[in-house]
Amino acid sequence: MSATLFGFEDSMAATRRLGVLLKVPALAAETRRFPDEECLVRVPVPARTAIFYRSLNNPDHKIIELLLAASAARDQGAQRVILIAPYLAYMRQDMAFHSGEAVSQKVVAGLIADHFDGLITVDPHLHRIKTLNEVVPGIPAISVSAAPLLATLIDARDNPIVIGPDSESRQWTEAIAAPLGLETLVATKQRLGDRQVSLTIAGADGVKGRRAILVDDMISSGRTLVEAARLLYGAGAISVEALVTHCLASADDLALLEANGIRPVVSSDSIDGPTSKVQLAPLICRALQDNGLA
Repeated sequence: MSATLFGFEDSMAATRRLGVLLKVPALAAETRRFPDEECLVRVPVPARTAIFYRSLNNPDHKIIELLLAASAARDQGAQRVILIAPYLAYMRQDMAFHSGEAVSQKVVAGLIADHFDGLITVDPHLHRIKTLNEVVPGIPAISVSAAPLLATLIDARDNPIVIGPDSESRQWTEAIAAPLGLETLVATKQRLGDRQVSLTIAGADGVKGRRAILVDDMISSGRTLVEAARLLYGAGAISVEALVTHCLASADDLALLEANGIRPVVSSDSIDGPTSKVQLAPLICRALQDNGLA
């Protein structure tokens, strides 16, 4: 066979959607857990180009299984092995902030570069790094943005205002608001802990009597959005919504967002869940074809 797309149990719905667009077989890589929690991975058929699709939320076991799958594909004669990781984990730690810390971005990016011939991801959470190629050495590493797809969900007729909850969200805020001609604000954030933040929003009085749409690349615990909503409602917003690429929030986190007046919360299908309303398959298909990876 030439190109074959492989998913895993947790990613088969999205894998099949992409397979339809690429017009290639979409099959499940088989996994099994031994009593000691080691995993066995089987790639069911040979492929000249093996494309693996898996988002790396809850990443640790998934990364090991992907590395084993890549090895199995090569053992069956694959000439190219491509990874599609719509959500790419371990990108936030791009330097050691304290003595002895591992730089997870460097470690995980190195593993990917060592085992795959190309990478496609969506809106990676990069801080001080401008391009994904700086992170993943030696292979084509393509980052695409879901912002154009997310922008199509906004009803701009009542002139909502688009809010970025921190400085890093500015790129998504502007990319979504600009085509619609909408006003933007970007908050300043001080992180006090993993689940505690302090925000200020200069110009927040501009939301009075208007819908506020919070835009970011991801929701983790949602505490930043909760603080932003508190400030926006305090400034007179009539509603607060959230529009993000990746939603990693738990059911409890989503309940907290709703309890604080953030509704609806909408994300892409990079991670399957109750908020995943935007399908990334067309975006990923185009990236694969435009870069000669499929």
